[in-house]
Amino acid sequence: MRTHTCGELRHKDIEQLVTLAGWVQKRRDHGGLIFIDLRDRYGCTQITFDPNHNKKAWEKANAVRSEWVLQVKGKVVSRPEAMINTKIKTGEIEIDVSDVDIVNTSKTLPFELDGEKSKEVNENLRLQYRFLDLRRPDLQALLILKDKYIQYMREYFHKHNFIEIQTPILANSSPEGARDFLIPSRLYPGKFYALPQAPQQFKQLLMVGGIDRYFQIAPCFRDEDPRMDRHYGEFYQLDMEMSFVSQEDIFALMEPLMKTLTEKFSQKTIEGLNEDGSFRKISWRDAMTTYGIDKPDLRFDMKIQPICDLVRDCSFSVFSKAILDGGVVHAMKVDGGAKQLSRKDIDDLTEVAKGKGAKGLAYIFVKEGNDLQSPIIKFLGNDVARKIVERLGAQAGDCIFFGADTWKTVCLSLGAVRNECATKLGLKDSTKAVWCWIVDFPMYDYSDIEPGRIDFGHNPFSMPQGGMKALEEKDPLDILAYQYDLVLNGFEASSGAIRNHSPEIMYKAFEIAGYTKEEVDARFGGLIKAFQYGAPPHGGNAPGIDRILMVLQDLDSIRDIYAFPKDGKGRDLMMDSPTTIETKQLDDVHIRLK
Repeated sequence: MRTHTCGELRHKDIEQLVTLAGWVQKRRDHGGLIFIDLRDRYGCTQITFDPNHNKKAWEKANAVRSEWVLQVKGKVVSRPEAMINTKIKTGEIEIDVSDVDIVNTSKTLPFELDGEKSKEVNENLRLQYRFLDLRRPDLQALLILKDKYIQYMREYFHKHNFIEIQTPILANSSPEGARDFLIPSRLYPGKFYALPQAPQQFKQLLMVGGIDRYFQIAPCFRDEDPRMDRHYGEFYQLDMEMSFVSQEDIFALMEPLMKTLTEKFSQKTIEGLNEDGSFRKISWRDAMTTYGIDKPDLRFDMKIQPICDLVRDCSFSVFSKAILDGGVVHAMKVDGGAKQLSRKDIDDLTEVAKGKGAKGLAYIFVKEGNDLQSPIIKFLGNDVARKIVERLGAQAGDCIFFGADTWKTVCLSLGAVRNECATKLGLKDSTKAVWCWIVDFPMYDYSDIEPGRIDFGHNPFSMPQGGMKALEEKDPLDILAYQYDLVLNGFEASSGAIRNHSPEIMYKAFEIAGYTKEEVDARFGGLIKAFQYGAPPHGGNAPGIDRILMVLQDLDSIRDIYAFPKDGKGRDLMMDSPTTIETKQLDDVHIRLK
């Protein structure tokens, strides 16, 4: 239906007879001449209808409206010099039409597709008519960019001798840390498949099978509440696994890829590298203590420091009692905070801290002449306050915030305050990309569901540092795992681990978390059985490709990365899902609704 696309023709094509097809972007009537901008995903070409050249074609064009679909035939001619449009690639030419076919008409659109106005349209309306929203050039450009981005990843892994393998979608339930999507079985009443939260067990089984380098662009499914960096229900990750590797081997493979993705698919400059060009590595505990989060944004400094030794015996009971009760006191300097943060800002930051479990947010303003202003000075004492100011290196105009509670509460609350301060003070430089690895995660932590019970801190399939000896001799809360996260500008870009490949170590690791041998066999029998037949040491990781591209492109929401996203409540407004199911369908899978 076309000889060329709407973005293809140039001055060199003048006098050619061509056929184009596309959508009417604009129609303009100029004193008898009708001009139509015909659009497809490749660009836009001006089509001219002259009643003196072809009356019949002109009459058809006179009825045409925006977003109608046309096929036009005609000759490529030069535009008059005064009408050359330097903003588009086809701006030197136009098509003098000899024939036009109205392929399809269009109703009036519910919103404009052109220009800045389209960005102001209510998101729910755009999602309801996503098939129209996708016509916007910026969305199409993003999908094209994503295609090239994924293509480059595939080329990179093939170049490094990896095999792309598709793992099952109908899988078994697995303790990956989120809710499963369950699929009732028609053939086996009362039993269920689960959509994979990740291909974790399958990729480990591939390693046992001798496929020593595997990857795939893997669809993953988790029934978690959506947020700006987490799409509801489904997402894609660059899943990879290698045999006979250490943690450092994974880092050496992934770092060049992430550097090139940053350079090719963003305008950001990579900063914060080690002297040898590698990514910085921070232990989980150091990250929590220093930045208050295990995915720190390192584009700005603003470190948190323990000050227990300075306030242990002070007269400010909030500080001294926290330490006496086994907690900690940490402090954080905000450069220029005393000058730039208002009273309302302090109130906002206090609420942020409370949202992470803190009882409040103490502060000191350092004024000109080193005058200290704070409600806590009279309790803390001027000498102790000045020692704190000296320890943190605070100058006139700076502000110091404090946290006093359990170690975890202090870390989380000051970490949240750090992040909010950076937002308020404009410290999150969008021109920078700072990558880092977070390493040495704790193998175990207390359960969020059953207080006092030991549970896996993160991935249950990670190899504990120290192996069986550590599991048998150490306090579970002191055991570290060969687990690592890759972080970009305050977002978790990937998680991974060196895997537990020993049946004995796996049984023991799960026993500490409260699982019996029978439960492990029932839930992970395939993996346990495979490990009894010569499993190689192996490890890998799984970068979230949608989230990384969102950060590299400075998008407001991960939903912008998807052709057909769910809304902020997990609904597909275009297809009207989730929806009710007929009783017969429920009967087929032996399900009755409560």
